[in-house]
Amino acid sequence: MKRELVRNEALGESYYSIDHDSGLKIYIYPKEKYSSTYAIFGTKYGSIDTCFRLKGQKEYVKVPEGIAHFLEHKLFEGEKEDAFARYARTGASANAYTSFDRTAYLFSCTERFAESLEILLDFVQSPYFTPQTVQKEQGIIGQEIKMYEDNPDWRVFFNLLGALYKNNPVRIDIAGTVESIAQIDADLLYSCYRTFYNLHNMALCVAGKVDVNEVLEIADKMLKKSEKQEIERCFPEEPSEVNERRVVQKLPVSLPLFHIGIKCDYKEMTLTEVSAMRALLQILAGESSKLYNELLDEGLINSSFSFEFFEGRGHSAVIFGGESMNSDKVEGKIIEAIEGFKKNGIENEDFERAKKSLYGRAVSSLNSVENIANGLLNSHFSNREFFGVFNSIAELPKEDVVRQLHENLDVNRIAISIVEPVENSK
Repeated sequence: MKRELVRNEALGESYYSIDHDSGLKIYIYPKEKYSSTYAIFGTKYGSIDTCFRLKGQKEYVKVPEGIAHFLEHKLFEGEKEDAFARYARTGASANAYTSFDRTAYLFSCTERFAESLEILLDFVQSPYFTPQTVQKEQGIIGQEIKMYEDNPDWRVFFNLLGALYKNNPVRIDIAGTVESIAQIDADLLYSCYRTFYNLHNMALCVAGKVDVNEVLEIADKMLKKSEKQEIERCFPEEPSEVNERRVVQKLPVSLPLFHIGIKCDYKEMTLTEVSAMRALLQILAGESSKLYNELLDEGLINSSFSFEFFEGRGHSAVIFGGESMNSDKVEGKIIEAIEGFKKNGIENEDFERAKKSLYGRAVSSLNSVENIANGLLNSHFSNREFFGVFNSIAELPKEDVVRQLHENLDVNRIAISIVEPVENSK
């Protein structure tokens, strides 16, 4: 077992990076003065992983959409007792999630940490599926899918992804469809589990009031050694242009919702490139920007306005969202602001302000054990060093931000998704 202490002298912070003999990567971030502990056990397997094979196999396997999320639900259900009932006895607060590119199981606690960690490592490594329990779960998740079909915030987001992407599986709802989950059976679940829940494809991250040796003792006791295997994933080719320019849906909302996206050419980005893009968005649409204040003063947006750089395996886009009575005018103002920066350049003052804002938020995130553990997991699956984000912001050159502006904010690759109130329907 290899153990390394990773330290950032400027921040006065450190964590342990451990290559466990089982094949699992473990990160432990002790915060001695904290009263709580947060642990997350994740696998690099999400909703977009519907086509794959193990290295050496001839044929790719194509599985139904929504199976990663389905598998997440089923793992909590043990042969004798479900994991939530076990956690209830330790007092831990437990949850799980499936995203586009990962599935994660987590808990937080203030006491009986060791017992809760044993539960986490046990049930995630102990799949139990039968035809009867799979059929029952199909009904439960089917209801969940129908519920999200009527959720305005969910629909405005996924309608935008469908407008931006023609073929990439990121356009498909994480839970799949009622039709796709009907194709799932116990054998398929076991097949996906064996492929993606190999410990070499996973990571455990723990932050808070924790003893490193205690975590490793539990890991030694609970982890089942696995043989390393290489997963090859296949994604369909994606055209550079957007799939659809504009999508409108009517749902019961009090104010119209909008999501505006600019499709970027996908490539594996360095931390510096990601930080440059985030700085660019802060300059363009942050609370001190000309765009934000114009939109606010004209009553085109309210405090719900947000923006993000949406990136993952095989996809990247810039997304703006919020509520507005005139979403098309908001889109026009965003395009105008982008073209203005391309023509006139970025002021040094705006650039420095954005850097300070990003760095301040990054540092403040270290006050949350949840943010730390999730950040460690994200860094691991992105092949980026956790403290690297701080250095990438502190040392960020303005030229890199300008490059992102010209390379990735192409207003010809913009799409808009709007959810309008039903009563406006004619």
